[in-house]
Amino acid sequence: MQGSFVRPLLTKRGFSTSSEKIVASVLFERLPVVIPKIDPVVYAFQEFSFRWRQQYRRRYPDEFLDKSNARGKGDYKIEYVPAPRVTEADKNNDKKSLQRALDRRLYLLVYGHAYGAPSDKPVWHFPEKIYESEETLRKCAESALKSVIGDLSSTYFVGNAPMGHMVVQPTESAPKSASFKRFFFKSQVIAKNKFDIGKCKDFAWVTKDELLEYFPEQAEYLNKMIFVE
Repeated sequence: MQGSFVRPLLTKRGFSTSSEKIVASVLFERLPVVIPKIDPVVYAFQEFSFRWRQQYRRRYPDEFLDKSNARGKGDYKIEYVPAPRVTEADKNNDKKSLQRALDRRLYLLVYGHAYGAPSDKPVWHFPEKIYESEETLRKCAESALKSVIGDLSSTYFVGNAPMGHMVVQPTESAPKSASFKRFFFKSQVIAKNKFDIGKCKDFAWVTKDELLEYFPEQAEYLNKMIFVE
């Protein structure tokens, strides 16, 4: 029984049962650089908890505290200046810079020709590639990202399996186009502040909220797929 159920679903590479195209897209993200600001309500609760615990803290003898305070004193002095949370890229709304929205995740979008776009016009999309003869679908995703940034040495692909997929059906603007499957892979920026983005007319590093504005029709699905912020 199990064999009769599984066998019809198997193909040469196991991705599709028909001749429909398969596209590998890459959600290339930069993780937050600084800790997000604490919500005022959370901060008030933490302050209350601290003061409450202080009432029941252990009392140490004064002579013990004097010895403790005397340790480590010397001629050195460390000046600590925190880095600004708001950068020039934030002030100028420079979406081509990775030095913006430091407490948020940023995602790479490219502007150009995408598979399945109506009338073959340039659109905003994720780095992508049609699956052809790659050994695995992840290899196809790696090729998609490499074609845009040129080098994968500062990237990390999270897992071998896609994080999500969708079936794209023909639309009113492109009724003759065939349906295809789009698989999403996640990759992250590693120790780099700038990439030489190529093979596109334009590009942007956007937050999750901004990203959803680029894809109003797929916003609900993408919001569930990118569940972290």
